[in-house]
Amino acid sequence: MADFLTHTLGVSERIFYGNSLADWLIAGVVAVTVWSGLTLVRRVISSRYRKYSTAHHSTPVRLIFYLLGYTKQFLFLAIALDAGQENLSFPPKLQHIISNSVLTLILLQVGLWAGRSVRFYLELKEMERGADRVFAGSLDIINFVARVLIWSLLILLALDNFGVNITALLAGLGVGGVAVALALQNVLGDLFASLSIALDKPFVVGDTLNIDTFTGAVEHIGIKTTRLRSESGEQIILSNADVLKSRVRNFGRMPEQRVLTTLRVTYATSAEKLRGIPKLLEDIVRAEPNARFDRCHLKTLGESSLLFELSYFVQQPKLNPLMDLQQIVNFRIIEEFHRLDIEFAYPTQRLVLDS
Repeated sequence: MADFLTHTLGVSERIFYGNSLADWLIAGVVAVTVWSGLTLVRRVISSRYRKYSTAHHSTPVRLIFYLLGYTKQFLFLAIALDAGQENLSFPPKLQHIISNSVLTLILLQVGLWAGRSVRFYLELKEMERGADRVFAGSLDIINFVARVLIWSLLILLALDNFGVNITALLAGLGVGGVAVALALQNVLGDLFASLSIALDKPFVVGDTLNIDTFTGAVEHIGIKTTRLRSESGEQIILSNADVLKSRVRNFGRMPEQRVLTTLRVTYATSAEKLRGIPKLLEDIVRAEPNARFDRCHLKTLGESSLLFELSYFVQQPKLNPLMDLQQIVNFRIIEEFHRLDIEFAYPTQRLVLDS
């Protein structure tokens, strides 16, 4: 009986992988305590995130609380496992597996933090620029490229930790990358073109473009394509490489647009009224708050009429405001000409018959 009890106690002292039951219980308590404590801290920080997310606090403080709000439970699990197994002894192979698993979970969380940091920075810059919309089209592109670089680096670190010879892997990837690049040169060309658009910003979402025979407002700037919405309603999809190869006319960058109007007046109009027409047209244009008067002259003595040329600029160079303002000015010209009894001329020919 005594021998049985002694044997049972000896087994209990080395019940799992050479660790006593008491060691396992202590490790479990430590792991649960660490996990519970970290979870509680995360809940407290998450509840106060809105308080520290305002512009009154510095950017690093806002970033810290922003990242802690996106901390996942598997990170707490990794830290708890690492803390719990400190007082336990395992065979080298099992210890290596545990260490690699903990490191993999930590690297996974670091990748999420890095991606969120890039997103936080881009959104912060977009908010600072406000209505400039400069990041509206390039935000997804920059974020995508940054995430690819981050996760590529973390995967290489994880493979190196698992014992993979990344030097040979990188050499193999280099050779394979050349073959893939040749096969996907059109796709990669569009990708690098999208980066060029994102960094150089020749246009942004909302700008009206004229590209070759296509005209429309930019709806989306993607990894491979740029999408325009034409005035007739259809969506025009162009590859980014083709867009950069074309000559692009960006109407969205115009601070103002010129309107040039030619008015034909009959030769029967008196000289006094003719001298007053430039001043009359100038007053009509200056009465509109979104118009800037440029000039008005009697330009040509035509074959059948006197030609006045009126030039002015529209301060909001969009299609509807431009046409609305031009219509208002034209109606005012017609009204004033009728009031002053100035007649518009129309093309005529005088035929003289020699009897």
